[in-house]
Amino acid sequence: MFEHSKEAIIFDLGGVLLNLDYDLTEKAFISLGMTNFGESYSQLQQTQLFDRFERGEVSSFHFVNQLLDRLPFGTTANQVVHAWDAMILDFPVERLQFLEELSKKHRLFLLSNTNDLHIDAVRRSLEKTVGHRNLEQYFEKTYFSSAIGMRKPDSNIFEFVCAENNLDPAKTLFIDDSPQHVEGAKNAGLDALLLAKDQDVFELPFFLA
Repeated sequence: MFEHSKEAIIFDLGGVLLNLDYDLTEKAFISLGMTNFGESYSQLQQTQLFDRFERGEVSSFHFVNQLLDRLPFGTTANQVVHAWDAMILDFPVERLQFLEELSKKHRLFLLSNTNDLHIDAVRRSLEKTVGHRNLEQYFEKTYFSSAIGMRKPDSNIFEFVCAENNLDPAKTLFIDDSPQHVEGAKNAGLDALLLAKDQDVFELPFFLA
């Protein structure tokens, strides 16, 4: 059980606050003709192209063109972007309200492995729910891997967030739905909770205690 003396909480985005379905992107690429997409990308293991895109080392233009090279002639860039964004689903309004309440007692931060294309899709999803794209209003600060050149589960990204905001890792809680990211946070000295697939973030023991 985690003590409520935690001063700060760092949230993952996809799968924790935003609903995701990786299978939808895989199915979309298969329908475009990339039958081995599942071998190239998964939640747990990614090829270098996807890693580099998430660290902001390659542009959206380069990323899309690399995928186009693996797809049948005639496939368009818009089709690739649409397929890539298929995994981005909805923002349940209850989770956003939960963040607003939680911010009254804790410093809140967002730390997401994401890329420029998905960030735009995420903002469109937020707009559908609450009428604006300002994800930043729910947090003291937001961190996207593509903007800072680091990605989870590397310890340096957690150390960077803590150092920049004067956070004591021992008084900071990290929440993610990927076990390797939770372990990365623990390796950096943070407390961390793994969100199960059938669990909502406000059902975690920390919030129910």
